[in-house]
Amino acid sequence: MSNAVIEIRNLSKIYRDFWGRKKVQAVKSLSMDVQKGEVFGLLGPNGSGKTTTMKMLLGLLFPTSGEMTILGKSASDVSKNEKIGYLPEESYLYRFLNADETLDFYGRLFNMSAADRIRRSDELIEMVGLGKARRRQLKEYSKGMTRRIGLAQALINDPELVLLDEPTSGLDPLGTREMKDLILRLKAQGKTVVMCSHQLADVQDVCDRIAVLFQGELKVLGRVDELLEMRNETQMRTSSLSKEAEEDIRKVLEKHNIKNAQFTSPRADLEELFLRTVRESGERPGRRFSAEEIAASGKGGNA
Repeated sequence: MSNAVIEIRNLSKIYRDFWGRKKVQAVKSLSMDVQKGEVFGLLGPNGSGKTTTMKMLLGLLFPTSGEMTILGKSASDVSKNEKIGYLPEESYLYRFLNADETLDFYGRLFNMSAADRIRRSDELIEMVGLGKARRRQLKEYSKGMTRRIGLAQALINDPELVLLDEPTSGLDPLGTREMKDLILRLKAQGKTVVMCSHQLADVQDVCDRIAVLFQGELKVLGRVDELLEMRNETQMRTSSLSKEAEEDIRKVLEKHNIKNAQFTSPRADLEELFLRTVRESGERPGRRFSAEEIAASGKGGNA
């Protein structure tokens, strides 16, 4: 039995001008599935059809041809949206409401009872880390706080499917890390997440599978770990080696006609360095750390 939450078959979308003439074909014969419980990344440059596809999933646009099934219903069936949460690239929220009032308002749109709205609001505000700012008006929120309350709003109905359009847009590294952690938390809860993003490192960190679109066509579809694996190379990671150990290993490699072996210390990416520095600074305020101290605080391991 298929476990697909989203099924897309030969989907096309043509935008036409005032006289009905073909202006641009945003999506061309797109076919793919999104499985239950996975985080799926929809990638592509500007104009590749990502946002158009997202809007067709929500029923905000109608396809020119093809079929889309979401949660067992046609994309044009608006009743399916009761089980969908959506975070747009720009959250259109009421600036003069606070976090509690915002979630209460959207809870009313889903006909939730007062008790359920209070319970769900409390859960989500704590989940997105806005407990200390819940009484502040949204106009006083930073970009990162606005994205977090936007995500809470998208989850107020406890959806089965969550659609995220550029969820880390405009966030600093800390906000980005928190947003990625929240996405992984949604996956752990059994929810299906579809996200569009230009931040490829973010997609690599959280997505199980990705689809790459270019000029409306599907170019790549598969698991992230399989697509990124460099199968013509082998990497070994261990604790620091002595010179003698390196020479012994080189001799073994030469015996098997393996050349160009390199012995280097692994590098963390810039995000890891930044987050580690912030963490260490929070634990020991007022102190400046050397590069050696920050590197020593990183995670080590053998492979």
